[in-house]
Amino acid sequence: MEPQLVVNGRKRPLRDINGSGIGGHVTLLEWLRSVGLTGAKEGCAEGECGACAVLVVRPDGDQSRWTAINACLVPAASLDGQEVVTAEGLGRPGRLHPTQQEMANRGGSQCGYCTPGFICSMASEYYRPDRRPSEAGQTDAAPDHAPDHEHGPNGFDLHALSGNLCRCTGYRPIRDAAYALGAPAVDDPMASRCTQPAPAPVPTRIAHPQSFVRPNDLTEALAELAEHPDAVLVAGSTDWGVELNIRHARAPHTIAVDRLAELRTLEVADDGVDIGAALTLSEIERGLAGRVPLLAEMFPQFASRLIRNGATLGGNLGTGSPIGDSLPALLALRASLVLASSEGEREVALADYFTGYRQTVRTPGELIKTIRIPAPLAPLTAFHKIAKRRFDDISSVAVAFAVRLDRDSDGEQVVGQVTIGLGGVAATPVRARATEDALAGQPWTLDAVERAADVLGGEGTPMSDHRASADYRTAMLRGALLKFHAQNPAPARQEVRL
Repeated sequence: MEPQLVVNGRKRPLRDINGSGIGGHVTLLEWLRSVGLTGAKEGCAEGECGACAVLVVRPDGDQSRWTAINACLVPAASLDGQEVVTAEGLGRPGRLHPTQQEMANRGGSQCGYCTPGFICSMASEYYRPDRRPSEAGQTDAAPDHAPDHEHGPNGFDLHALSGNLCRCTGYRPIRDAAYALGAPAVDDPMASRCTQPAPAPVPTRIAHPQSFVRPNDLTEALAELAEHPDAVLVAGSTDWGVELNIRHARAPHTIAVDRLAELRTLEVADDGVDIGAALTLSEIERGLAGRVPLLAEMFPQFASRLIRNGATLGGNLGTGSPIGDSLPALLALRASLVLASSEGEREVALADYFTGYRQTVRTPGELIKTIRIPAPLAPLTAFHKIAKRRFDDISSVAVAFAVRLDRDSDGEQVVGQVTIGLGGVAATPVRARATEDALAGQPWTLDAVERAADVLGGEGTPMSDHRASADYRTAMLRGALLKFHAQNPAPARQEVRL
């Protein structure tokens, strides 16, 4: 069948303005604007501003949820058979959607350029199934009634808007609008849609100068990859979309793996956790529900909710970038990767996965199937991200700690096991092995930690670039360990079991 998707309740064939099919190089934003839906805008073209945000229906167990994504990053072809709602589809003149009405009431729209993106992100949070009012039950926008600075009295999580930028700096009225939203009406059709399953993935094959394929299953995907070893694999496309928009890269062949069932599993057992490489970070966060504390601390600092709704661990690892936020955390957790090809599977320790700048042991015919985290987990963990913007920015330095404390023969508290993952300080993510050796068996005292902090300051190859100087990185590495110790001076509980 001809690729098509449902936009604002209407089926539309995926064709360009000339009536031809579109390949893997046409983003959802580009296609939407070509068919006259110009509410979504191109701002940064990198997924950092949210002007392009739209809503898609994503699976949520046996039901579904409205999920906001950056339309500027994902290929339109990857939405074949799916449902999309843009700002135009939320409401219409004379019958505005509650999010639109509150934005109008509170003066949240100024120049209006970013407003449609804000509206879509706000609507995603409006329909979040577990959003509940605070105990106070206040639903007005008075800031004094808010339980904290980031959650409204109506249960609205402001982090849902963290990927949206207002160029007119009108954040206060936007927050007021978000905090004024009540619960969806019982006859709200978009709320009712969430009680039904999400659309099933549709096998897609588009022959084009830049062809696009969504295989039926993993076996077909591996056969496709064996035939086209230079193909680009996309899931959330949060990295490849930037290459496409900013560097105008064009892949001769694109293989979508985001909806492959074999890559979307999440299994928690006594001996560890297996995470499918194509699960989005938001899905992993919900599925784990804090059972891996280090990941739970890392997730909110990984870009924005818009990005986490599309980004995957498989994609973060597949790029081989030294600045992926998940990589130091996974190194500290002693994770391994299951790599699959048409010839079989193999497991590789993450510490042995990276071989150079954006280079890994993964061969052209392989893809990442599973991220495996062994248990029990270390009881003391932390993730420190140093960046110009706390959330939606690339790290200058990222450090992850996982420590277990033991008692020596004299009853003194000593470091039994320690693993430290670093990002942004070398050509690859690295284990701080010299620091680990300096800490192992040592007493958990400030003197011992200060000596180890001096070692940590020289780990990797701290360099100067546009994000930070070498001296700054060294100081941040040293300070991260001192901060970790200051926050964890007391005896630790036993290892965390899943």
